[in-house]
Amino acid sequence: MRRLSTYGVALATCGLILTACGTAADDNDSDTDAAAEECETVQIEGDPKVGLAYDVGGRGDQSFNDSAYAGLEKATAEFGLEFAEGEAAQDEAEDVREERLRTFADSGHNVIVGVGFAYSVAVDTVAPDYPNVAFSVIDGFDPTEDDVNCNVAYLGFAEQEGSYLVGAAAALQSETGTIGFVGGVNNSLIQKFEAGYAAGAKAADPDVKVITSYIEEKDTKGFQDPAGGQAAAEGLYSDGADIVFHAAGASGTGVFDAAVAADKLAIGVDSDQYLTAGPEQQSHIITSMLKRVDTATYEFIKSVVDGEPDQGFTTFTLADDGVGYSTSGNLLTPETIAALEEYKADIISGDVKVPTAP
Repeated sequence: MRRLSTYGVALATCGLILTACGTAADDNDSDTDAAAEECETVQIEGDPKVGLAYDVGGRGDQSFNDSAYAGLEKATAEFGLEFAEGEAAQDEAEDVREERLRTFADSGHNVIVGVGFAYSVAVDTVAPDYPNVAFSVIDGFDPTEDDVNCNVAYLGFAEQEGSYLVGAAAALQSETGTIGFVGGVNNSLIQKFEAGYAAGAKAADPDVKVITSYIEEKDTKGFQDPAGGQAAAEGLYSDGADIVFHAAGASGTGVFDAAVAADKLAIGVDSDQYLTAGPEQQSHIITSMLKRVDTATYEFIKSVVDGEPDQGFTTFTLADDGVGYSTSGNLLTPETIAALEEYKADIISGDVKVPTAP
């Protein structure tokens, strides 16, 4: 029997919601975990074939989806696997997501990754009909909590830990003593980014002021609204912030545009956004909070290839490089990097507990 890890570590259609949003995996209770531990190891039929269902926006978002593809690309290249991809539409119905997953499974794809929490319900519905298919959901949650699907892995992240580090970086390099945060949607998952960011900033400078703005309160279009991201960041810069961190998916491009216009600084999210930004934006992006969706995607696929598919809940943390920060562009000073490494060590050792709510 396979024991589950708990809190450790071209089919043109697909996935859902950039930079993550909704209920995180660690919102599930211990009863669910106990039930899941009785599951047998999933036995896929035939060679692994991967189906990757992207979030809204799909490949090319320079953030969440591209990171998932990077993990897929690494795994398929390393193991010589066949794969197919799909992409979701904004506000699509639940049955459309379910049909996308069934299309993958019916066409022989026995390793299926849903990118984004919104696949949780669809996977929960579809997985029982395909017991020999290994499913996973990035930022996934168990929608029932009492009827565990043994062939599903929910892959979450300690976003608050990586956000703590970039919050400390912002406080250490701010010249005004005021920094900002832009969230795509005001929900519990994005609040983890805000909470960690504020906690890290206060640890580095107890007097720093942290101001926040959310593009949307509930509507997930907040992750696909660059104009909204730009307006939110402009407001924070006008209120005195000289560095703004966004957790807003594709809307983050608007935050970067605002930073350029105001001649201020910004912090990216999910991937190293300095590497995908234009030359004008690059000089304004001092770091990015890395949420290693690529690592989670790769490790899940590898677990299937190894014959021991991940099942249940796994949280990727600083300790296993599941989250972190980037140094591209050399805009973080050596002193700041040294301080961040000390904070990182303290979090990994357990000396610092990072909050998950503002």
